[in-house]
Amino acid sequence: MKRLIEKGLMFGNLVHVESPALVERYNRALKALTGKETKLADFHIDVSGYSPEIGDEFSDHLYLNHNGCNRQFILLTTDQKNAPLLNARFSTSRGILTRFIEENEAQLFTLTARDAVAGELENTVYDLESPARLFDIRRITVIADTTGNHVAEGQKLSGLIERFRTEEDGWWDDVLIAEMITLAERTGDVTRNPIELKSTRFDQGNFWTAHFGGIYVFRDVKHPAAISVGQKQALGQLPIKYVFDMDDRNQIAKFLEINDLVEPIVNAPGADAAAILRQKMDFIVVTAAAGLGLEIGHGSRRELRQAAAALGARLPDEFQGLAALLRWVETGADWPRITSSHPSYFYTLRAKPHADRDLVNMLLSELSPLDVRQLFICHKELFYHLYRSWPEPKKAFVADYLEREYQIDKAGARRALFGSEPDMREPGDSRPGWPSGREDDIVDIVGPWGAVRKERR
Repeated sequence: MKRLIEKGLMFGNLVHVESPALVERYNRALKALTGKETKLADFHIDVSGYSPEIGDEFSDHLYLNHNGCNRQFILLTTDQKNAPLLNARFSTSRGILTRFIEENEAQLFTLTARDAVAGELENTVYDLESPARLFDIRRITVIADTTGNHVAEGQKLSGLIERFRTEEDGWWDDVLIAEMITLAERTGDVTRNPIELKSTRFDQGNFWTAHFGGIYVFRDVKHPAAISVGQKQALGQLPIKYVFDMDDRNQIAKFLEINDLVEPIVNAPGADAAAILRQKMDFIVVTAAAGLGLEIGHGSRRELRQAAAALGARLPDEFQGLAALLRWVETGADWPRITSSHPSYFYTLRAKPHADRDLVNMLLSELSPLDVRQLFICHKELFYHLYRSWPEPKKAFVADYLEREYQIDKAGARRALFGSEPDMREPGDSRPGWPSGREDDIVDIVGPWGAVRKERR
């Protein structure tokens, strides 16, 4: 993993905490949340205030996320909004934190100028003893205040000022006036600079969780379903009608289609389909060659073509399917009959522009893990997990490629692969007006997976 860290592909964009004042503020917040303090003089933190160095010091990398259920956070600066979220247990957590920071940036800038802001993403579920408990998570409430309780005291002072203005004897209430003066000494003038945090409640509709081996929950779509990374039988009874796992490729393909969540890359507006397909094929060649111990040199296009020629019939079905589709794109060859049971099928898709685009692309990357670029962009937790077991030549190629081709223009790469950013709403919002998928009589009669087609029209 050292190679990834050196190239900024792991632990990149973390906020460096090195001044004694910030370390002291962090420790005050850490003490309030966990009862612990760090002895480190400097460290790095993510958007939630989690530090991998402190995690090592405590031998506990969930010190701000006990049970992986109600994530606690520490804000020292609004710059944390640009940092990643490490050890994510829910796909919505980073979006909630960044939106909370952005929509309260002026207030948080003022508060963090003199103290740390500590809080929690509270979802009213405090343990996940069974997968069914995931479906009790409906709303996330952001609870936040400084370690000196400036927000709570500011709200209290605002209430006292309202009493002073409206109560008939307020001018002569010495106790009320004395309490206002005492609070004002700590909070400042709340009439000119009110201390109030907004956007603290977020609905959690569709999401991914790392719990129970990984589960994708889609309940705010026309035809809801849960998709398990592990065997679905291990989840037990869930309060949702349809449950699939990664072996149910036909059912997952049908689910994505009838909810209008995906589109073929070759039909995607503005996509250079040929370039995207070629790059996916290159990644597959690297995996196949590295697995057989074949040389790929520096991974140039010429060297990869030579490796593909050396592999010949040993090239995997994923490569063969994409090659047939590329021939159709570039030369007008016959349309390849790639069904959802074919290993290359999910490599040919990307999410449509809707509020859950990133979640769907995350699912697609799990279904097409040989596309290492999409895997890195959409599902870093899985990327890092798989990276550890790759042969050294593949590790070197992937790290060099991502540094060279992705790091220099992340936004451009994402736009080329997935299209422009959709009009995103609050994580988990219901989305009236968004395309909800085609609906025909047969679906109403037999249910969305009653008769699964073998191929996509």
